[in-house]
Amino acid sequence: MGRIRRDWRWGAAMAALAVTACSGGETRQAADTVADDGERVVYTVNYPLQYFAQRIGGDLVRVEFPAPADVDPAFWTPDAEVVGEYQDADLILLNGAGYAKWLSRFTLPESRLVNTSAGFEDRFMSMDEAVTHTHGPAGAHSHEGTAFTTWLDPGLAALHAQAIRDAFVTRWPEHAAAFEEGFLALAADLDTLDMELEAAVAGRGDRPLLASHPVYQYLARRYELHLESVQWEPEEVPTPAMWRDFRRLLGDHPARWMLWEGAPVEETAAELRQLGVEPVVFDQCGNAPDEGDYLSVMRENTASLARVYGE
Repeated sequence: MGRIRRDWRWGAAMAALAVTACSGGETRQAADTVADDGERVVYTVNYPLQYFAQRIGGDLVRVEFPAPADVDPAFWTPDAEVVGEYQDADLILLNGAGYAKWLSRFTLPESRLVNTSAGFEDRFMSMDEAVTHTHGPAGAHSHEGTAFTTWLDPGLAALHAQAIRDAFVTRWPEHAAAFEEGFLALAADLDTLDMELEAAVAGRGDRPLLASHPVYQYLARRYELHLESVQWEPEEVPTPAMWRDFRRLLGDHPARWMLWEGAPVEETAAELRQLGVEPVVFDQCGNAPDEGDYLSVMRENTASLARVYGE
């Protein structure tokens, strides 16, 4: 039995917590019907939750994630029309861990909110420090508080999925068997992914590794990676001051590889190689990929780690 399947049993005692209002600890029955035509509509705050929900719900559920392709959904704010779409959904799947800051500025129906990480809040990780910076249409934002890319640990991804299955069964019990079937197929894929990532690291996680952004905390904890992060953007060339800080970091943490959410511009990549550091893409997959899906992106990420640790 894989590690993820053991995690299901670990979380069974808290299964009732998986279907919660964002602000609460009590289980809520989302019994009010929204869609007049019988369509089951679910909205999510990030792409991994959309992928998990669609795998579990199949053709029985329409799952929407309306964030534009060029934003980081963690710092995106929907306009009033899109907020209305969320308000009209049968269920709204939240990531928890402080993800989607916009939720505190709008009123959403509590009976339809599902905090999919409520059952494993004791596993949350904190940011080491707060740094404010700017990139993309979302503008300035700060990486601080709780680390939220929980889905980069396949074991925690499976617990998100378990909470989604429980919410679907509670909301539409007549389709419980179909939801269970979808969940089991997804969980088996996540279990395989976990084993593949572990094999890619091959017990060499103590080697120094760098990351361009502080988004890999749960990945690093799960596979025991010796990882240090900076605050760089793929589309921006670091300033001279940033390069000076980077050289000092390399003196204490002599990494030969650096994980990036997207490929850095050539000027940055060339300078890194001059310093003996090879950039490699590990997509955190918060938004929908241009091609493929969560599982295919994570398998590409696994290949990236195999390059890093296969020397």
